[in-house]
Amino acid sequence: MKKITVSALLIVAAFLGLGFSSFGQNVAGSYQITGKVTDKSQNPVSYASVILVEAETDKNVAGAVADDDGEFFITGFKDGNYRLRVSFMGYNTSEPIELKVTPTSNYFNLGEIQLVEESVALQEVVVQGQRQLIEEKVDRTIYNAENDLTTAGGDASDVLRRVPMLSVDLDGNVSMRGSSNILVLIDGRQSAIVANNIAEALKQIPAEEIKSVEVITSPSAKYDAEGTGGVINIVTKKNKLQGVSLNINSSAGLRGSNLGANASVKKGKMGWSLGGFGRSGYNILGSFENEQTLLDPNGANTRILQSADTRNNMLFGRYNLGWDYDINKYNFLTASLSVGVRNMRNRQDGLLTDTYREEELLSSLLRDVNTDNLSNTIDFNFNYTKTFEKPQKEFAISTLYSRNNLTNDFTNSLYNSSFDEIIYRVRNDNAGINEEFTIQLDYVTPLGSGGDQILEYGAKNILRKAVSDFAYFEADGPGAPFVQNENVTFSNQFNYDQNVTAGYLSFTQAFLENYTLKAGLRYEYTTIQADFRNSDLPANIPDYGVFVPSVNLGRKLSNGNMVKAAYNRRIQRPSLTFLNPNIQAANPLQITQGNPLLDPELTDNYEMSYSTYIKGSSLNFTSYYRNTTGSIQPLRTVQDDDVIFTTYENIGREQAYGLSVFSNVNVSGKFSINGSVDTYYAKLDNGLEDPLYAAQNEGFVVSGRLFGNYTLPKNWQIQAFSFYRGRAVQLQGTAGGFGIYSLSLNKQFNEKRGTIGFGAENFFTTEFKIRNELYTPTIMQQSITSLRNMNFKVNFSYRIGKLSVDGGQRRKKRGVTNEDLKQQGGGTMIEN
Repeated sequence: MKKITVSALLIVAAFLGLGFSSFGQNVAGSYQITGKVTDKSQNPVSYASVILVEAETDKNVAGAVADDDGEFFITGFKDGNYRLRVSFMGYNTSEPIELKVTPTSNYFNLGEIQLVEESVALQEVVVQGQRQLIEEKVDRTIYNAENDLTTAGGDASDVLRRVPMLSVDLDGNVSMRGSSNILVLIDGRQSAIVANNIAEALKQIPAEEIKSVEVITSPSAKYDAEGTGGVINIVTKKNKLQGVSLNINSSAGLRGSNLGANASVKKGKMGWSLGGFGRSGYNILGSFENEQTLLDPNGANTRILQSADTRNNMLFGRYNLGWDYDINKYNFLTASLSVGVRNMRNRQDGLLTDTYREEELLSSLLRDVNTDNLSNTIDFNFNYTKTFEKPQKEFAISTLYSRNNLTNDFTNSLYNSSFDEIIYRVRNDNAGINEEFTIQLDYVTPLGSGGDQILEYGAKNILRKAVSDFAYFEADGPGAPFVQNENVTFSNQFNYDQNVTAGYLSFTQAFLENYTLKAGLRYEYTTIQADFRNSDLPANIPDYGVFVPSVNLGRKLSNGNMVKAAYNRRIQRPSLTFLNPNIQAANPLQITQGNPLLDPELTDNYEMSYSTYIKGSSLNFTSYYRNTTGSIQPLRTVQDDDVIFTTYENIGREQAYGLSVFSNVNVSGKFSINGSVDTYYAKLDNGLEDPLYAAQNEGFVVSGRLFGNYTLPKNWQIQAFSFYRGRAVQLQGTAGGFGIYSLSLNKQFNEKRGTIGFGAENFFTTEFKIRNELYTPTIMQQSITSLRNMNFKVNFSYRIGKLSVDGGQRRKKRGVTNEDLKQQGGGTMIEN
């Protein structure tokens, strides 16, 4: 490990110290205009419109929209005379800036462009040119989801599939550059439902409510230490306007529909918002096939074949009540109450199991399996923020209470030998609770008067309680009552209390004009108490503390290009998914049980990236190395009756060597294309010497996406999207790849108050298959899941109400961020 660290530092030094001049020379010919839009108080004017027109004809040539910090850049223009104008709702349009572009004078840094506020009713603003879907900043990559119409009627998982460096499978499980252990925050907050299953949490967030997605691959000490892969921040749309408004949006399709409504009231210093969204999935048919061979050391192998038809139905809903109050110019209060529901009902009709010993059929069993995964969530947060006359200085107190009640039950019904009558039934009831209370204090202050030094420090405490109350019941036939199995292994209650106390210090220093260094240290101490209500089963888990350093170094080149290098250490705590001792046996031949004694994982991350802009196109290259010790990996053994039993242990080491390339191409003001390719080489080893359980695997994993957008005349717009994820390498096998695609056509009407459109998903494919493979010295398994996901839908939205611009002070929304649990196939839930 020491050799790797030294080598990485030498590479960073050589790259940053010697390579910058050559990079600058290679891209010096780029045509680009940059600047920053501010108000009279020098606060950034986020999302201001910047338009470049020909000086003689006033014809639009290019345009851009400023980012959160008011910064913008324009490319895609040629030699000539131009005027640049800046505008935003509630401000007077800037005086035109005259620019003369020649082959030797083609890069312009306009510095700060100040806008003067005016008090007017909200009018329609026509932005010439398209805001970029992908923006590269010093510490993050931003995907502007609000410009992607192909996700209408979808949810957050549909949006995340379009984001560079992210991969989302068909179940909604998210990974970043091959790692599923990531932080996923929603406006800086994590609800208890996320601590249980991030994939299901994402399905509660409508795509129409997402403004942008931020990907942070090297988080600073400010953020919780959890997440080996990095951080994802889902930024929702926030209302900063005065008045009353109501927006209705809906979608109806062959396999899914949704209905949502959002209302807001903003009068003076106080604002209220009420929103809700419901989404249903139906008619989701498919099939399941499984073939597993159990290798007997004596040579008598057992072969098992399984098949079933599947039916899935789902209902998701989320409702929010928000309140904010501006006490005065420098003091603000915010609060919100959110409730959610998530119901998934999965059915396997006629699960047929044939067991062979060599070529002889030993048994043929038929079952019906019903699985219900249900939950409801409530979150309440209250925040106080104090700003100061000195820019960037801020103090905040944030609190969060979150509770998730969840149910994960199954019923397994066995037929007789003639398959015409149910003779035996098994039922598992598993009620769970995830409950959290969090308080967090953050203080940010600039040092000196130049604004090139920023000090951040803070503290946080999370009290978390998880409960799993599980019981098994048996019955002889369809009319017989269920009788509880009193064995404490099958019927018990597991209580898990966790307390995480943390403090951090982060320092940002700008030096040598174009260099920025951000370094920090975080310390987290975790105490755990766990017990079983009905038994003395061991659950003694030691307390532990961990130091988490982080270093980010970047250089912005003279033409706006950027080079970055980073190192950080991360910790990944196991979530209830891995800890839960309840035996999951919906398929009686594949049983899974969690391990309450799991320790956290530790990961060291090294990263380098380069971003450039060439003739109106942005291009980013990122390379990285990731090393994880104590990795939580499944341990599979063969039990009696040919059952594969899976539990989890800290027995793995994971290494990943990766490269990510993505580009955004603005062909014209009406047409843009962006795409990316992510690839990494994975090496996994569980470190065991026993040949029956030792496992290792390695190989390349590749995924890619392509997105196109074209603006048609008369307020029509067409967008297309495609995504492919290749086969994933796992410790004991592989997970199959898949591809999806969609097309959307929309038209705005009634002065752009309403939108109606048509969408199609996977319209050339009636069904596709995902193949998973598992290989151990005693097990060979291949399973195929088939899904019919062709969908056609009609999208509709309409806005009622008249708003005006809020002339009050703009401020960054604060909130609590809990980000410290490893998810199975998902992450945990960043605020900017």
